Amino acid sequence: MKTLGLIGGTSWHSTVVYYRKINELVANKIGGWENPPMIIYSLNIKLMREQNIPKIKAEYLKIARKLEDAGAEAIIICANTPHMVFEYVQPLIRIPIIHIGDAIGAEARKHNIKKLGLLGNRPTMTGSFIQDRLKKGYEIETLIPDAEYIDSAHNYISSELTQGKFTDEAKKFFKQQMELLKDRGVEGIILGCTELPILLDQKDFDLPLFSTTDLHIQKAVDFILEKVSTVS
Repeated sequence: MKTLGLIGGTSWHSTVVYYRKINELVANKIGGWENPPMIIYSLNIKLMREQNIPKIKAEYLKIARKLEDAGAEAIIICANTPHMVFEYVQPLIRIPIIHIGDAIGAEARKHNIKKLGLLGNRPTMTGSFIQDRLKKGYEIETLIPDAEYIDSAHNYISSELTQGKFTDEAKKFFKQQMELLKDRGVEGIILGCTELPILLDQKDFDLPLFSTTDLHIQKAVDFILEKVSTVS
């Protein structure tokens, strides 16, 4: 098995899910008597909340190099938003970063889906790091909620979900957003925050829900078991 480096902490709740599920899936594949070698760096979520992009990029590069030096053969970032650093960090290290957008795109391609709705925090929804990856690599159009709902979505995630608080009010809000995106013609919904699949699952909606957490974890498992492929 290959050694995987994990960058977590944003939030630690989702990082726990990544670690547990990677171990479970690998164990299921190889019989349950082994677990994969992993190196975890859990950073302080305060870094992301400061929204100092140069500082975020520099810190992620430093962490990626530490994982590389420690023997990681690939890196997975256990959250959506920090993928904003991908274009900066990837050319400056020797090992691949398994991009969360590739995990989404590969699954959407299986369903022949060309238009997806994206839910997440403000940087994820309004940034280009997922939308451009899907457009360039998979010819998928991505729609986000109307501007009037962006702040509410961000606040539910940053003030509640990443703090381990999952309320009926938050669930009702995000289900409403999924309905509005469906009315605009999307064929599926990206749960683009690693805490959203904890709040919502497929039984909550009648279009395919793409859990970035689960899809990304599967990519990690494929890499560990030497089956990964990514879009360059």
